[in-house]
Amino acid sequence: MTAIIETQGLVKQYGKFTALKGIDLTVEEGAVFGFVGPNGAGKTTTLRILATLLRPTAGQARIAGHSVEKERRAVRRAIGYMPDFFGVYGDMKVWEYLDFFAACYEIPKDVRATLTKDLLELVELSHRREDYVDALSRGMKQRLCLARALAHDPQVLILDEPASGLDPRARVEIRELLRELHKMGKTILVSSHILSEIQEICTHIGIIEAGELVTSGTLEAIREQIQIHRVLRIHLITRLEDAQTWLAGRPDVHAVAPVTANGKTDLQVDFSGDDEALAGLLAEMMAAGFSVIKFSEETTNLEDLFMRLTKGIVS
Repeated sequence: MTAIIETQGLVKQYGKFTALKGIDLTVEEGAVFGFVGPNGAGKTTTLRILATLLRPTAGQARIAGHSVEKERRAVRRAIGYMPDFFGVYGDMKVWEYLDFFAACYEIPKDVRATLTKDLLELVELSHRREDYVDALSRGMKQRLCLARALAHDPQVLILDEPASGLDPRARVEIRELLRELHKMGKTILVSSHILSEIQEICTHIGIIEAGELVTSGTLEAIREQIQIHRVLRIHLITRLEDAQTWLAGRPDVHAVAPVTANGKTDLQVDFSGDDEALAGLLAEMMAAGFSVIKFSEETTNLEDLFMRLTKGIVS
């Protein structure tokens, strides 16, 4: 895949305070990249540099091959930026708001009417086109601002906490909209601290803490970095202790212990075999007479990865 966003040694200082400490970030074309970190970690600073709103103290950043410092106009053509806190023109009607920003991107007047109609359909605001922006709920304003970021059909969307402050239904609507934009071929860089939602929509993640990029890659690749062994959960009807002893004697089992949840006790097993060995383990347990009724591999979610990889500090 081709990298569409790249930073090398990105540093941002405010006097003696260093907000970014040499960020090396790569986002592949077509990816949905989740930028995860606590408040004060440097997420917004990074995104503002990429959006050409801040100049880095040191280092370089390029989007679609254009330098964010030397080719700012070209970068702005290539991106749609949605900040974490944005101003809206409350005394404009919804359609006027989109028409205004389309005009700012020099989109011809005879094209803008159809464009506005299509954008409102995409974000499901067609029924509010004649309403004033101030009359919209926060969730609707978020969707309207996302439509604004799409007005010039950018290659890349840079979204800073797009679900912040939204109720559960509005968060689901934003998530589904991002999925649709991904299907349309947009590259999306989205920051958030709502880890479960990032996990659901992202193809890649980057974890930032105290101005430093802790890790980045696919969820699976990051799991492999920090979790040497596979973790199995096995539930049996009887002979739990016998099964624990039997499993502990195997060379591909590195630890086995009972764990209780919701009044039921399972065996948790650290296992180093591949998929074929995993299937063989289940077959051997059944052949040995163990009454296995649950045999599954646990997956580490994004919150677990975040807690293992970060130290709970900010810049």
